[in-house]
Amino acid sequence: MRLLLLSAGAASMYCGSCMRDNALAAALLRRGHDVTLLPFYTPTLTDEDNVSRKPRVFFGGISVFLEQHVPLFRHTPAVLDRLWDAPWVIKAFSSGSIAVNPGVLGAMTVSTLQGEQGRQRKEIDKLVHWLRDEPRPDLVNIPYALLISLAGPLKRALDDVPIVVTLQGEDLFLDGLPEPFRAEALALIRRHTSDVDLFVAVSQYYADYTRDYLGIPASKVRVAPLGIAAPEGLGPAPLERRPFTIGYFARIAPEKGLDVLAAAYTLLRRDMGLPPSRLLAAGYRAPDQQGYVDGITRQLDAAGLGNEFAYRGAPDRAGKFAFLRGLDAFCVPSPYREPKALYLLEAMAAGVPFVSPPYGTFPEIVKATGAGALAESGAPEHIAKALLGLWADPERARALGDAGYRGAREQYTVDHMAARVEAVYREAVDRSGTPA
Repeated sequence: MRLLLLSAGAASMYCGSCMRDNALAAALLRRGHDVTLLPFYTPTLTDEDNVSRKPRVFFGGISVFLEQHVPLFRHTPAVLDRLWDAPWVIKAFSSGSIAVNPGVLGAMTVSTLQGEQGRQRKEIDKLVHWLRDEPRPDLVNIPYALLISLAGPLKRALDDVPIVVTLQGEDLFLDGLPEPFRAEALALIRRHTSDVDLFVAVSQYYADYTRDYLGIPASKVRVAPLGIAAPEGLGPAPLERRPFTIGYFARIAPEKGLDVLAAAYTLLRRDMGLPPSRLLAAGYRAPDQQGYVDGITRQLDAAGLGNEFAYRGAPDRAGKFAFLRGLDAFCVPSPYREPKALYLLEAMAAGVPFVSPPYGTFPEIVKATGAGALAESGAPEHIAKALLGLWADPERARALGDAGYRGAREQYTVDHMAARVEAVYREAVDRSGTPA
């Protein structure tokens, strides 16, 4: 099949959705498909080989912002737009972090979802104009429901091409929008669902959740869990290592729960008998999250545990797996009901036993693989209790790490993901009646 996959970049941040989209495109290329991965907003950033189309970025972050706030830029010629749509210009302006605070992006989100009636109509026109000079794809995959307004224009421009939309965590952003923007955005997404042939969710949990949340007919929703390229030769972690080391690897933000883990660690050390140990954190930290990290540091300092905590930055792929290999237990106690949990699959691939809250996609991963331990809830005291169980029973911890190591390779590789998504694509093409 000739496939056009769109992917929304997140500037200098390693983004789970970008990494998933890039890994999927690379795997589909290996499976013999003709794949174009097209960056939106900013160039995509991934810790694996980047297979996205270069040097073009559509819906460039600068253009989208200017068109929202300055009417003149809704009418500038394309030759002028190329100046600020150039990937190096976008990178320069977003080198710190891209503004993704939903509280300040409400009006622009609604405008984008209004599609051809919104302030970013020119961006749709530029995309359609570019596609006229490209071979017609057999299918287009839109990366999330926030860009669903592209479905109708692309169908019309590409002779009723099948459209698939990936569902991979839109609710976190949408629920952060202030009213009336949240309600307007949800209503617009629901209005556009008829233009989509199939939706593919990254977990069964998220498929079930978004059917009601976004008003998607159950007959249109499929599931294709995430997959990773698991490094070979790692092997499960050694049975004995002291001091006991608990690790967190995810974006540093309240919705991922590093503060919850710090509170659990305090309970472990102060009240539950855990001897002197270590709490290590790594992952992308936006500049506006420095206060959040400072608060965690003060919390641990006040408990006399500041010297047992360290933040290791945002390492590259090799550094990430080296970090994971140095852990006795892994935990990202996300208060958000996580639909993806890419970080959990990576910990499993490194053979590290994990503790997770009992919601989101975590239970289905545990059920599928027998890996990890589910806490009674996401509260610090329950996270602490489950982590204490791993420390107190190293044989059980080793068995859970072994199960994760196997499960990541037997059920959650990029090839598993690509095969499942490919089946969804073939179904969408068959349903549309347009031969691939």
